[in-house]
Amino acid sequence: MKRYASLFSVLMLVCAATLSFSAQAEEMKKAKYVMLFIGDGMAMAQRYAAELSLSNGAIDMNRPQLLMNTFPAQGLDTTFDLTSIIPDSSSTGTAIASGFKTESSVLGTDPTGEIKYKSIAETAKEKGWKVGILSTVSLDHATPAVFYAHQKSRNSMYEISMELANSGFDFFGGGQLKSPTSKEEGKPNALDTAKANGYTIAMGRAELEALKPGAGKVIAMNDLVDSDAAMYYTIDQPEGYVTIAEYTAKAIELLDNPDGFFMMVEGGKIDWACHANDAAAAIQDTLAFDAAIAEGMKFYEKHPDETLIIVTGDHETGGLSIGYAGTKYSSYISKMKNQKVSYLGFNAKLEEFKKANPAAKFEDVLPLIKEAFGLYVLSAEEKATLKAAIDAGKAKDAADDVKKAAKEAENTLKYGLALTDADLAILQDAFAVSMLAKDARPADDVAYVQYGGYEPLTVKLTTILAEKAGIGWSSYSHTGGIQQTSAIGAGAELFNGYYDQTDIYKKMMTAAGFELTTASAE
Repeated sequence: MKRYASLFSVLMLVCAATLSFSAQAEEMKKAKYVMLFIGDGMAMAQRYAAELSLSNGAIDMNRPQLLMNTFPAQGLDTTFDLTSIIPDSSSTGTAIASGFKTESSVLGTDPTGEIKYKSIAETAKEKGWKVGILSTVSLDHATPAVFYAHQKSRNSMYEISMELANSGFDFFGGGQLKSPTSKEEGKPNALDTAKANGYTIAMGRAELEALKPGAGKVIAMNDLVDSDAAMYYTIDQPEGYVTIAEYTAKAIELLDNPDGFFMMVEGGKIDWACHANDAAAAIQDTLAFDAAIAEGMKFYEKHPDETLIIVTGDHETGGLSIGYAGTKYSSYISKMKNQKVSYLGFNAKLEEFKKANPAAKFEDVLPLIKEAFGLYVLSAEEKATLKAAIDAGKAKDAADDVKKAAKEAENTLKYGLALTDADLAILQDAFAVSMLAKDARPADDVAYVQYGGYEPLTVKLTTILAEKAGIGWSSYSHTGGIQQTSAIGAGAELFNGYYDQTDIYKKMMTAAGFELTTASAE
């Protein structure tokens, strides 16, 4: 009898919780302005590494925080897709945008590609809201595309570009289109189609700043992009470069209207930096992403009862950890500031070096390494001096100041920017491979684990600097780690707790007062 009584009690609690949630949704003020910020590849470790960099890793309760980490609602969510515990960006993006699980590489549809899933952005547009989609990578890339496109393969980028041109969304901004033209003759250019559909194409700072409310539909693209049509990494951006924060501010200015708007902003190159195990580039792009969120907060402060801001990541990339075996319980995150360029920036410098010095030896590239990463080689005299200081500190009668000097000397040898003998051996091997023609380089599993398909010397430099800072990497791919989701504003309380990322869609729809989609778009 007690067993049945307990079961009855549990059922009553479940019913009460359901009724409570329903009542909460009824009483909750509806969000009229919904801003979703997605840090691609950004999980808790990426957020915390960026936050620690603000104070150089100071152990201080009053150290500065990322804006996203101060939001009152904080939740955790799972990210698996129908292919694997370790998902890709198109499937996770689909889950966030439409509330449906799908397979890796599938974008906005079921695994067959036959059933199209309606995104919250498409629903918002149908409801008379304005819609904006922004990204630091190309606008036809997976994460931005899940909000307006439906393709069985994320690689169908021309078709995705055409869906962008025909979407009717009000603002696109950030990178350019990677595939605006088709490989098949006679097919239209996506940008020409967009113009025919009434879009203004704004290229670069001057044309962006000239846009004013009432401009109509806009595609605002950076005039300085990399070979993948993506914005430059923050660490590589020249003075005057249009940032993702500036695109966000302009989008809000143009989208603002009494009926409401939905905006998605992606920090896409956080993911790319983590794939390459480039902690410095990832940290700087995460900080730039947080600056874009700050632009959203400016609007929220004017409309706190009608605005909802959500910050999440689609998956984790690289297996980033705050801690490395070699540094044990110590952290030296301030060392990351010695890196002056991204892995792409150093690749370009290395390519120039190789062309100018085809028969170069490892010693010849050391000045370039020091300039870009702050890593250097100790002279024999410097090593001898440090080792003498260490030996002096081991003496039984060593004074406190001698012991302190010995500790500092040991830290310089082990954890400083000086390259150890082990570091040099790794870099010499990597340099030898980097000097080979790409088709002559080893391509087996051992080479992949060592270099991940990236420029060998570069990837070893970024990882060695990270290790000296006390940052570890476990993968060149995505991982299946739990994600952190943060929210502030109307309906933010819905985002507390532990849930799946498909629930992010449901929570946004509920907060906006939209009816949940139980079937596909078509």
